[in-house]
Amino acid sequence: MILNLTAVVAMGQSASPDITEYTQRTLKDATFVARKVRAVQTELKKINDDFGAIYRFDRITFFYREPLMLRVEAQVEETSAVYIIDGPIQMFRVPRLRLNQRMNLKDAPGRRQTPLDFGVLTSGMFKDLFQAKFVRVDRATNDAVYDLTYRNSDDTSRHRVWVDTEKGITTKREWYNQPGRQIATFTYEKPEKQNGCWIATEVTVRNVDNKVAGILRYEKFRVNTGLKDSLFELK
Repeated sequence: MILNLTAVVAMGQSASPDITEYTQRTLKDATFVARKVRAVQTELKKINDDFGAIYRFDRITFFYREPLMLRVEAQVEETSAVYIIDGPIQMFRVPRLRLNQRMNLKDAPGRRQTPLDFGVLTSGMFKDLFQAKFVRVDRATNDAVYDLTYRNSDDTSRHRVWVDTEKGITTKREWYNQPGRQIATFTYEKPEKQNGCWIATEVTVRNVDNKVAGILRYEKFRVNTGLKDSLFELK
């Protein structure tokens, strides 16, 4: 028993309780393309009604800039769509349908898309949005495990993340809804280093039945190119 306790203590000391020690500190902006590898809509729908929407597109282009600014461009046949997030404000535009929808997600942070969706940890995520609690060190992988909850919010949904403490990226994420039920598990694989930043290049999502619901592959990365303000204008 004493030997086991010593091993646990030693492992716990190998990871910092402060998750910001493992953020991609040099990341200022990134551009990449997500390509659909696999999508099973019946399994995606078990996660929630809207989750499968992104998997209806074969290719999506993402533009990200710190802190928490995101632009998503997608196209199906002759219809293009643009999704922009700047902090808690999101805008969704489909010019062909004359759709221009603007929402403030300040009171619904669980609906916001962040670098966490791509397995990336940035310092901007932990300033006003997430708070992290160290749980343990995973004995099988030596990854540090944290629970992420939302700051100053009634939204009780949360994420449990496994963090590669050498590369500073998420390798696995469990997503729990507000009642506390696990609804999806994400694995982030095949990491590559781009301009000093580690980024996973493939993500697999499984539903509560542990069925593979979708796989995305990230490619054509460009990091810290100085993205313009106009890409993220909410108008």
